[in-house]
Amino acid sequence: MHIEAYRDYCLAKKGVTEGFPFDQKTLVFKVMGKMFALTDVDDFKSVNLKCDPERALELRADYAGIIAGYHMSKKHWNTVANNSDVSDDLFYELIDHSYDLVVKSLTKKLQSELEAL
Repeated sequence: MHIEAYRDYCLAKKGVTEGFPFDQKTLVFKVMGKMFALTDVDDFKSVNLKCDPERALELRADYAGIIAGYHMSKKHWNTVANNSDVSDDLFYELIDHSYDLVVKSLTKKLQSELEAL
């Protein structure tokens, strides 16, 4: 996957913003102010994505390219290697999963605001 395709896919989702809150190389995507994806724009070797804890363990067992989240909560985040045994289709599915988890965790007020966009 190319970084442009990754960026376009994330930005196409409702309520998503991008920014560099940590440094000038860590691109972070947020929905309604909450992170769901981040990557290093200088090398784009991997992406950190939120994941259901049980599914996270299954994915790590099934794919060499999926490990516990680097510099993140190991329970709730995975690091997904680019150009690994993870297909682009699965990569997109995991981005969707991360986005959906964050949306579900939003307050009812923020969910209503998101729906109104």
